Amino acid sequence: MSEAPTAPATPAKLVTAPEISIVIPVYNESANLPLLFERLTAVVDKMGRKTEIVFTDDGSKDNSLALLKSFVEKRPDIIRVVEFDRNYGQHMAVMAGFDTARGDIIVTLDADLQNPPEEIPKLVAEMDAGHDVVGSYRRNRQDSVFRTLPSRIINMIRERITGIKMRDQGCMLRAYRRNIVRIIVDSGETSTFIPAMAQFYAERPSEVEVEHAARHAGVSNYNLYKLIRLNFDLMTGFSLVPLQLFTMVGMAVSGASLILVIYMVLRRLIIGPEVEGIFTLFAILFFLLGVVITGLGIVGEYVGRIYQQVRARARFRIRTIHEKN
Repeated sequence: MSEAPTAPATPAKLVTAPEISIVIPVYNESANLPLLFERLTAVVDKMGRKTEIVFTDDGSKDNSLALLKSFVEKRPDIIRVVEFDRNYGQHMAVMAGFDTARGDIIVTLDADLQNPPEEIPKLVAEMDAGHDVVGSYRRNRQDSVFRTLPSRIINMIRERITGIKMRDQGCMLRAYRRNIVRIIVDSGETSTFIPAMAQFYAERPSEVEVEHAARHAGVSNYNLYKLIRLNFDLMTGFSLVPLQLFTMVGMAVSGASLILVIYMVLRRLIIGPEVEGIFTLFAILFFLLGVVITGLGIVGEYVGRIYQQVRARARFRIRTIHEKN
């Protein structure tokens, strides 16, 4: 008797597709990675759900990549490493992780251990409750006043300008549903603020409070310039309010200047020529020049975003993906 034909085997990747993906951008974090690996794998094992951990090495110059490769050897069942050919920045590293991740729930986490990996189950539970984006806000934030005070001010300005409500925009520990991640990846934007874009598209967003710790080792990769740059991207990427505000300021300054000109003409006709007010005129002139330069800067931000978008260059280049099939 001939045997009945058997159905073709389902590809292993379809059978073993993870339920949860944890995406971690890495740049010069060799001092933090061993402890992160130990704590994170313990959390994953304890959750008991099919999970993968996707590290993106963002062109690290220290021993980070070698450590990440060793993690693949130690835990080939859950670890995958995306290797960039150079440094593209934290958000592009997260985008590459998004593009590579296979889970339905995708969690982002920093490598510096300021957000404890042990808080991940709290976000996953909130996702299980039916939310499509789960943000987090830090309890007793362990950062200097140099970081916390500007962050609060920027949070307030960002909410008023963009209308996007996030209690703590700088907290990296967040969870996203796959459909939200696909929208972000497919948008093709070269300069984007991922948490804000996810919040913009979310139908059922939520936020949870998480613990926060001082950096385990090393120094932050975000200097003042990068923080300012990030918030410029946030403001100009989600609102035209800066341009509109400047238009209104320009109209107000023009009106005031017209009044001043009329006043100076009348003064000259009534009192006659005088030079005593020359320094006042210089001060007014410098103020007006400052307004013009500020306006050019704001317009330049928008033009720069258009330029980056229309040239259509690849946002990042992956050299290879280290994994064990």
